[in-house]
Amino acid sequence: MPSVILDMDPGIDDAAAIAVAVNHPDLDVKLITTVAGNVSVDKTTKNTLKLLSFFNKNIPVAMGAKAPLKKEFVDASAIHGSSGMPGYDFPEPQKEPIDLSAVEAIHQVVAQTDEKITLIATGSYTNIAEFIQQYPNDLDQVEQLILMGGSISGGNCSSVAEFNVFTDPDAAKIVFEAPIEKTMIGLDVTLKALITPATLNTIKDMGKSGDMLYKIIAAYEDVHAGGKPMHDVNTILYALEPDLIVTKEMNIDVATDGPAIGATVADIQNRWHQPGTHNAKVGVDIDAEKFNQWFIEQVERMQK
Repeated sequence: MPSVILDMDPGIDDAAAIAVAVNHPDLDVKLITTVAGNVSVDKTTKNTLKLLSFFNKNIPVAMGAKAPLKKEFVDASAIHGSSGMPGYDFPEPQKEPIDLSAVEAIHQVVAQTDEKITLIATGSYTNIAEFIQQYPNDLDQVEQLILMGGSISGGNCSSVAEFNVFTDPDAAKIVFEAPIEKTMIGLDVTLKALITPATLNTIKDMGKSGDMLYKIIAAYEDVHAGGKPMHDVNTILYALEPDLIVTKEMNIDVATDGPAIGATVADIQNRWHQPGTHNAKVGVDIDAEKFNQWFIEQVERMQK
């Protein structure tokens, strides 16, 4: 059973990813850390606590970065609503975040857990970059880093940049240059893995959990022909069933200024890196029908 830390910015697709992760018997979620992204970090933290209260899960939550390392913070409330998690009337959470910062909490869990930790990051990578810089000796205890973000085929914040990397490109550059095994699950996968209207109609009658997920996904303004992308859920799928996502080894560089800021540039011609080297596995394809079936199965297994 992989031991995981989730670093997230809920956000509707993050909420769906948390719902799957904390209810799956084959994942041991040790910690959830929050970051500013889809909405402010105060709201992403509150949304995380609401979800854990909803599922009656006692998982520590640590609040993280309020802003990117250098760039001005701009949220995605136009897509996720002003609260970050509209559509369902959650009760106020009964617990508070722990007194440690996200970076200190990640360090503590990594240092005190016997087995190696899988880090899954689905917001901007500010917390992860600061962890890498402050605790480089911890990296040997990190099994892998699974990232939602990036694209090698065009962006959703600019012609080239995906939102998470665009939000904090300086953090993304640090993360991609770090000596950790990492997999980038970006728009090349997530814009294929659309939750279809048929899937939504199926889950809405699957108890309280299905009703909640149906309502928040229905409120999600990221709409494409054929459905809605649950970007962050793909990282949980990859942690559990990596063979369902096709990956290729690549060298990824991150643009940190200019018109291409936030671009994840794949050196597919090996002009800037030695042939045969790579710093990431990059998701390039997924079977959308299997993804929808898998998602339905995850909602079915939820205990509420």
